[in-house]
Amino acid sequence: MAAREAVAGPSTHRRDQEAALLFERAHYRHDPRWLLPVSPRLCLACALELLPEPGVSLVRKKHVLSCFRDVLVRHASLVLQLVAQDQRVCIHFINMLFGLLCSVEDGSIADLCIEVLIQLTTQLKLEQTIHCLLDECHKELCNMPSMRGSLATLTLLGKLVDAIPALADKLVMEHGDLMDHLLRGLAYPSEGVQASVCYLYGKLYSSPVAAEMLSGHFREKLRPLFLSMLDGAQTKELQINCLGLLRQLLKYDLFVSMIMNKSALEESTESVEGPPGETSLPLVLKKLLLSRDEIMQVASAHCITAVLVHSPEKYAPAFIHADIPEFLFEHLSSSSEVLVWSSYSCLILLAEEPLFFSKCHTVYGIESVVRSLQGSLRMNNTELHKQGVLLLAEILTRQPEEIKLFTSSATCRDAAHALQEAVSSPVLEVAAEAVKATSAFLRKDHQSAPPVQYRELRALLEAVLSRCADFSQTPVSRRSLGHASSRDLEKDILRRGKFLLSALEGFRNACRLAVEFQSEPSAQENPFTAPSAEKEDTLEAFSEFLLSACDSLCIPMVMRHLEQATHPALMEVFFSILHSLFVIVPHMKEKFSKKLAASSFIRLTLELKARFCSGLSHSALNQVCSSFLHCLCISLLSAPEKTEAPSQEDLSAMSELLQHALPQISSRSTESLAFLSDCQYVEGAARQRQYCILLLFYLAYIHEDRFISEAELFVAVQSFLLSLQDQGERPPLTVFRASVYLLAVCQDTDNALDEAVVIAIRKFLEGIPDLHVIYTHHPLLLRFFLLYPELMSRFGHRVLELWFSWEESSYEELDDVPSAGQPTLPASLAALFHILRSSPSILLILLDLIYSSPVDIARKVLIVLRTFLKRNEDIHVGGLIRGHFLLILQHLLVEHGASPSQASGNLPSLLSLLSLVQQRSESEQELDSMAMKLLHQVSTLCGKCSPTDVDILQPSFNFLYWNLHQTTLGSQKRAAAVLLSSTALIELLEKMLALTWAEEGSPGTMLLCSAWLLTASFSAQQHDGSLQVSLLHLIWGFSLYSLPCQVHQTLSVELDQVLKALSFPKKKSALLSAAILRFLRTALQQSFSSSLVALVPSGAQPLPTPEDTVLAPLGTSQVLSLVIGLQNLLVQKDPLLSHACVGCLEALLDYLHARSPDIALHVASQPWNRFLLFTLLDAGENSFLRPELLRLMTLFVRFQSSSVLSREEVGLVLQGAALADLSSLSNTTLQALRGFFLQVQSMGLLADHSTAQTLQVSLEDLSPGASLAQPPLQDMLCLGGVAVSLSHIRD
Repeated sequence: MAAREAVAGPSTHRRDQEAALLFERAHYRHDPRWLLPVSPRLCLACALELLPEPGVSLVRKKHVLSCFRDVLVRHASLVLQLVAQDQRVCIHFINMLFGLLCSVEDGSIADLCIEVLIQLTTQLKLEQTIHCLLDECHKELCNMPSMRGSLATLTLLGKLVDAIPALADKLVMEHGDLMDHLLRGLAYPSEGVQASVCYLYGKLYSSPVAAEMLSGHFREKLRPLFLSMLDGAQTKELQINCLGLLRQLLKYDLFVSMIMNKSALEESTESVEGPPGETSLPLVLKKLLLSRDEIMQVASAHCITAVLVHSPEKYAPAFIHADIPEFLFEHLSSSSEVLVWSSYSCLILLAEEPLFFSKCHTVYGIESVVRSLQGSLRMNNTELHKQGVLLLAEILTRQPEEIKLFTSSATCRDAAHALQEAVSSPVLEVAAEAVKATSAFLRKDHQSAPPVQYRELRALLEAVLSRCADFSQTPVSRRSLGHASSRDLEKDILRRGKFLLSALEGFRNACRLAVEFQSEPSAQENPFTAPSAEKEDTLEAFSEFLLSACDSLCIPMVMRHLEQATHPALMEVFFSILHSLFVIVPHMKEKFSKKLAASSFIRLTLELKARFCSGLSHSALNQVCSSFLHCLCISLLSAPEKTEAPSQEDLSAMSELLQHALPQISSRSTESLAFLSDCQYVEGAARQRQYCILLLFYLAYIHEDRFISEAELFVAVQSFLLSLQDQGERPPLTVFRASVYLLAVCQDTDNALDEAVVIAIRKFLEGIPDLHVIYTHHPLLLRFFLLYPELMSRFGHRVLELWFSWEESSYEELDDVPSAGQPTLPASLAALFHILRSSPSILLILLDLIYSSPVDIARKVLIVLRTFLKRNEDIHVGGLIRGHFLLILQHLLVEHGASPSQASGNLPSLLSLLSLVQQRSESEQELDSMAMKLLHQVSTLCGKCSPTDVDILQPSFNFLYWNLHQTTLGSQKRAAAVLLSSTALIELLEKMLALTWAEEGSPGTMLLCSAWLLTASFSAQQHDGSLQVSLLHLIWGFSLYSLPCQVHQTLSVELDQVLKALSFPKKKSALLSAAILRFLRTALQQSFSSSLVALVPSGAQPLPTPEDTVLAPLGTSQVLSLVIGLQNLLVQKDPLLSHACVGCLEALLDYLHARSPDIALHVASQPWNRFLLFTLLDAGENSFLRPELLRLMTLFVRFQSSSVLSREEVGLVLQGAALADLSSLSNTTLQALRGFFLQVQSMGLLADHSTAQTLQVSLEDLSPGASLAQPPLQDMLCLGGVAVSLSHIRD
């Protein structure tokens, strides 16, 4: 070998160094194959010879072992290939290493030996080598007089069984006597040996087979020794190994029972220390919990959990008596997540034992739980979050009601905050557990610590519902291809349903909490809230929040979920919530119930009952749905929108009916209709169900939820009513009201009721004292009663009265619309108009309503009739209405002849309508006998009134005025004769005209206007028609003229007051001034010679001058004052008043010209007239083309007032008129312009030929046959409630 080294030279230097790993004395005998070709260069044969050699130092042996271990780790295949070639080598290797292990005292070498033995044995996988090693260990332990040197062997056995678990069974079966040596090791006073034995025991008991075989060993020998050793262990190694063995034992019910039965016995005998050498497991684990070692604390908690998992109710009392929960609660404040999680797990299992709560451990520890949960939620450990929330949920759920959990409101508030944070967790599992915990938290006994934290409860519920809404709206998980997997979709829907169910259960508990707190005054509000602060912490505010949250969140979420799946349990909770809300917010019950009904909840509930509650299935859901429907129906019936609420007696009867019948209704809609249509004899219980079904359909229909075919329901209700009649039954009023309503709204226009049904309905109605108890306000119901003559003749009047009483609108806005306007009618009114058009005779019923109904209803009817007549001018009902009104008026005058104004407060409305009908009549129409009778009756009525009866007199005067001016000349004379024959009417007019100047007691400007216009009309008609009167007195000053004419009654008027009112007007209305001017104009035209009107002086008069005698009964000063007054009135530029002023001025100048032409010329030539003329003209183009201005200029031209209007100015006017667009002028303007041209021509004011030619063309354009002018304006108007004829004022 030396020669080979010499030949190698320097290149072999490194290999020489590696050769130091060889055993030089023996290596030359070894085959080169034992030398490993990889680093480290180790000769296995040398290692076999070197390690047992006593002369080799321990350091070198340790080095060789270390190198051999590294080779096994890095190049196991090379080593195994060499060793496994000969089994004898393997056994020799094992024996050598085991011998070295037993002989060395150096712990590090022993550890290397054990490690190499384990690696070699496990990698060789040879049964013989394993048996060899086991035999060697067995032999070593058996031959060992003391356990002093057994540590290495025991450690090797433990690690060997750990590396090869199957050896546990073999070791127990083939080397069973080893157990006695192990017991010796436990008794040996060395915690290292004890730790090794415990480790080996732990590995043996980890095998179920070995554990079963060792059960007797444990019961008889190991148990007391083991617990004592665990209790007295000092080193951490022994403690850990003991706990490891304990964990293995606690996997089996048998060993748990053995250990805990002994512990329970010791606890029951209150022997804390127990017999010598024995102790109880709870006390041992409690001791470890109290240690400062976190590992021991965690291990102890795990062991407690391992025991409780088997049977909490059986083993938990021992731990609870040992006060372990107290220390577990203390550990919740630890910063170690593992310890906190372990404590959570223990406490969750302990919470299954009632003793845990009766010992008040939860009261002691709830604050720690809440604080710990708040801290853990800030960490990223999801499992920790789940365990913490689960623990809180268990405590909240299982806590007995008689033991108050939260002793302060602060802790309760903190718990609410912690739950709110947990509910908002992005991890669904955590949020789901938090929602369940919230449900348990919302218990009365948990919230009874004053003051109740309503604000926190509201925030918590908002978080729960918000989290549930977010989850329900997240998109369904989809596969990579983009198509939803049906299985995944079902799972997702199921998961959403469970989460929603938990949220609804929490909300239901909150509702239950609100109901329970209603009876406790101390829970109504927070007594510590400042008086000026907003009352948020009150039960009322919390209850309103529950209703709002249910409306905005719960209901939409449930409806969305129903589109995907329907779960009976979820719907049961949901309807339980809805039912409780009727009690929680009674002041909102009406609004809430109407919204539910309008949202098809009656249909939804019936469909659920039909789907799930047939027979006896889902009885809880059936009961909840029935209770909900009962509350909903009673609420709707007690506060109806479109009908009168039933009496308390009827409501109680309906409540009882619904309560008994609703649980029995679980049929589909078609089946219910068939049941309702049953023509067989119907017994009591079945009839009650029919009543119930009909009420449900009625309430659904009245809130626009028409889920039943109208045609089928129409037929079914008819059959139902006929069945009642056949059996001689009378339905409850509420049920009959529902039947009539459903027939009305379901009736098709082409499908009428059978005559038998109409007769049955009439019989039922005749048995009802008043229709208001069965009336439901709806246009179709009105149509229903007015469609059938049998019903309209008997009940039409009352139904129409009820219709108008239920109409919310007063329709005043329609009465204010001008006749030209046509605003859109309300739907109800449009429906009524349609009925009136189809049957105008109904107008007579409305006329009766105006007379007989209360004032507010009569006012509505009047406006409706007015509007109808204005909008339907093609319907000729004037004769019909006048004839019926004549009967009404005759009846009134017969019964209340002395004071008709007190007969009916609605008489003015009737007269107003009569005036409107007269206004619609065609002009120039002959008055028939009915009209004459009406004139006589109205004049008689007026004669029986006093001037203060304005409401009656105003429409009456309008009617009389219209009859005088809206007919032919012949009829006018006849009408005037009829009216003038009423002396009472003439006396009334005299009184009213005198009241014009009165300071007090004036009946009103509008009525005075009518009185003056009517008097002027009477005077004109009497004078023009040469009517016969018995006596005429014309009294003026000192003169008295008696004319041979007969009159029944003269009408005296103070002329001075008339002139004074016109000369010095005191802010009188323009219309009143125009009316007085028309009266004065008539008197002037008649030269004060009327047989009807006597103009009298106001008092003593001065002696007249010669000029006054000529102008009598006027005086010169009066004439001049009157002219100035007329000028002042003209300056106001009111069109109607201007016409009246010009007409009066024309009559005055004619009167003056007939008596004194000089005075007339003087008046017409006043300089102020020119100023007046230019004041009336404005800056607009052709501003002179106004009828009043043209008539005024014509007057000045006629009286040759050149100082007022010069010849040149007349020419300019003619030129402007010739250039104007005559087709755009009104007929009145054209007439005035024609009169002006003719007057100019007659006066010879045309200076040149061109002007004459222009006039000629204008005259041809204005010839009567020309058709360029605008259509004539309406002559009869109603201005401010006063009937006015424009032609009467103007012409």
